[in-house]
Amino acid sequence: MTFFPNEPIVRWKQEHLPVQDLEGLWTLNWKIGNRQLLHRFYTRIDQIFLIWAGVTTVIFATAQFFPISWTIQAICWTALTALGTACMAGLTWFWVRVEKLRWLVYWWAILMIGGAVLTDLSIFLGWGQILMRLCPLWLGLTALGYIGTGLGMRSRSFILAGIFHLLGIIILPFFPTWQFLITGTIVGIALLLLAELQWDMRETIDYDVLTPEQVEFNFQQRRLCELEDRQKV
Repeated sequence: MTFFPNEPIVRWKQEHLPVQDLEGLWTLNWKIGNRQLLHRFYTRIDQIFLIWAGVTTVIFATAQFFPISWTIQAICWTALTALGTACMAGLTWFWVRVEKLRWLVYWWAILMIGGAVLTDLSIFLGWGQILMRLCPLWLGLTALGYIGTGLGMRSRSFILAGIFHLLGIIILPFFPTWQFLITGTIVGIALLLLAELQWDMRETIDYDVLTPEQVEFNFQQRRLCELEDRQKV
């Protein structure tokens, strides 16, 4: 028995979703007459990726291009980070209960709030060594989050996302005047890819949160996914 699941690292999303993914699903289905223009769906986990992609874009683009006081930015971005963390906890709580992964919410909350506090202290107290390394700091914290997530979910996709962020730390010194833009781009690209693609993870450990009917529904959905995968081979 291998640690990681025997499935592709990433692939296009599958339509047959379990109960925990159908909860709060967003669906985009744009048509003109009978012509399909766009059909996408986003689970609550995907929605969190999109929210954090937006938060990241605002924070790092502002730091790169707008001459706004660091003090004002610290206050605004701490509030935005706290709001993003609260949204993460609220949107994912049912999913992490079903998947026995509650600790992931705390893991990410500690990393994000801890990073915001450390950033604020460096600004308000003039900790120059940290101020000069804010971009590597946030790439490192995000990498820790992804690698922890990958190990907990047995997902190679998330571990690779963590490695991608660590590689970003290596290239930052070559572009000293564009570090905020590069950091925001790296974080944003990873989040958008995770929101748009199907990533690998272990099977659900236990279904004690679900009713027997929901358990049976999930079993049938998984069989349909496996059948779909075999037909694509």
